[in-house]
Amino acid sequence: MQFSDIPGSSFIKNTLLAAVDKKHVAHAQLFVGREGGPNLAFALAYAKFINCEDPQPTDSCGRCSSCIQFKKVVHPDLHLVFPMASIEKVEKSELKSYLLKEFRSFILQNPYSDIHDWGHFIGAENKQFSIPVDEGRSLMQAIAMKSFQAEYKIVIIWLPELMHITTANAILKVLEEPPVKTLFFMVCNDVEKLLPTIISRCQILQIPQFEDQDIENQLINIYDCDAQKAKKIAFIADGSLNKAIKLTQENLESSQNTFATWMRLCYGKKYAEMLTFAEDLSKIGRENQKNVLLHGLEKLRGCMLHTQGATKLIRQSPEDIAFIENFSKILNIHIIVRITEILTDTHLFIERNGNSKIILFEASLLVSLAFNFK
Repeated sequence: MQFSDIPGSSFIKNTLLAAVDKKHVAHAQLFVGREGGPNLAFALAYAKFINCEDPQPTDSCGRCSSCIQFKKVVHPDLHLVFPMASIEKVEKSELKSYLLKEFRSFILQNPYSDIHDWGHFIGAENKQFSIPVDEGRSLMQAIAMKSFQAEYKIVIIWLPELMHITTANAILKVLEEPPVKTLFFMVCNDVEKLLPTIISRCQILQIPQFEDQDIENQLINIYDCDAQKAKKIAFIADGSLNKAIKLTQENLESSQNTFATWMRLCYGKKYAEMLTFAEDLSKIGRENQKNVLLHGLEKLRGCMLHTQGATKLIRQSPEDIAFIENFSKILNIHIIVRITEILTDTHLFIERNGNSKIILFEASLLVSLAFNFK
């Protein structure tokens, strides 16, 4: 991963480059950003640039031995710490080495992925993830040694908010008295879950989500997506390149038609058909279910703008705008807010691997009742 691989975000790139140029690289940095953003990508690119043997003005060279090792995420002075979960087919004594190999493949495949993707990648969707106590001990031993070949030992901690409290306290101690030439890059989605004492010892970098245009360009140039679909996906993705990449594999029109059918059943209080609909939707997979909900939330946002007279702010195709105008006729602001809450909760419950059939049928009943809100 190099800076040039990350679309947009020029301000953050320039900030990191300036820190190296002025020799003001903080020993502990917190890359804070929402899921699907470039915070992990920036941590990887920054680590590669710092240890590059022939750094260029705006990026690592990509050719030296250090860059080649960083490209494969196997540099001996790069230490990766990440959430773990037990896996039935792997013995406990072999778990760390197995997961480390898998994690390298995981972030090389898509550095914008989230914890749910990680669980799916290793076949542990229903497991509880954490950075265990043993990881803290192993890390302390690793950084106590001299670097193998680079100037800096660099530790990247992905999702430090999932650290066991004992691990967090061990990290805190080393941040207070950091080893020479050792850098800590913590990649965080929810900074409020970190110990305040850890936050206070880090330089915080607020990493913004991707701009719609950056996502569009990435989808067109890298994922061979046509321009019209890329524009629509970028809007739905709301700054998450991870979400956008997943949406390229989905039929957007199908999700929109499914949502329209669902709302008609709920409005008509056709309970038997709502149950059948929930059963059918529960069979198409969680990602497809989540996409239907995301499309619904997108349309509700359009309805909110339409009812408030802000139609010019609706960035949709003519067909989608026609749907929004028709749907808005049976809505008011209270109904829109209530259905938005229901769909948001439903998305969360499905993401947490609840029973889809039960969740979707309950959501259908709640939406049906919501149409009576005044």
